[in-house]
Amino acid sequence: MSLTDKPEAMGQSIDMAEICHFLPHRFPFLMIDRAENYIEGTSITGIKAVSANEPYFPGHFPGNPVMPGVLLIEAMGQSGALLSSKTLGLKPGGQTIMFLGVDKARFRNPVIPGDFLHIPVKLLKVRRNIHFYDGEVRVGDKVCAQCTFSAIAVPSPS
Repeated sequence: MSLTDKPEAMGQSIDMAEICHFLPHRFPFLMIDRAENYIEGTSITGIKAVSANEPYFPGHFPGNPVMPGVLLIEAMGQSGALLSSKTLGLKPGGQTIMFLGVDKARFRNPVIPGDFLHIPVKLLKVRRNIHFYDGEVRVGDKVCAQCTFSAIAVPSPS
């Protein structure tokens, strides 16, 4: 079952300024441009417009640019981190959401320059401060990547 199969109440939109408030990532490693359908403690959809100017395309692969799969996983992770950071109301510089694990990663279709990514992520559960998620990267109606992953809030270095 796809993460987008169930209709849900429309959630809040999050712009780049708010993303930068909650996430420590910056260009060229910030993998989401904005987010939609934020529902506190439940789900979010990260959005990324993939540009031909992305710094990894010249080397991955010359003449056949494909977004690396690990960056698709990172985009899911950043979307999940935004969901949890905003839900918890984390203060900049206080705590950072960091990956603990990635499971069941699958790559279904390539992502190329010009693609517009929708990255739906659902929070499955929180156990002992560990957040468990289910995520996808979609281009239109095609699933490009999917995985389950976990993360935890850790103190940011001072």
